[in-house]
Amino acid sequence: MNLLIGILVTFLVVFLVLYLVDRLPLDGRAKQIVRIIVIIIGILALLRYLAVF
Repeated sequence: MNLLIGILVTFLVVFLVLYLVDRLPLDGRAKQIVRIIVIIIGILALLRYLAVF
């Protein structure tokens, strides 16, 4: 159950950060770079919860 909660919290945090990045007054290229970084960090966090690392 803790695993499921951890994965759910990670998804929520990633989506919240992506939403907040969209709200920032940045140009398109900078937003795209920040989105990619956030998604990569989210994937690494999910892999950590699944005990891949």
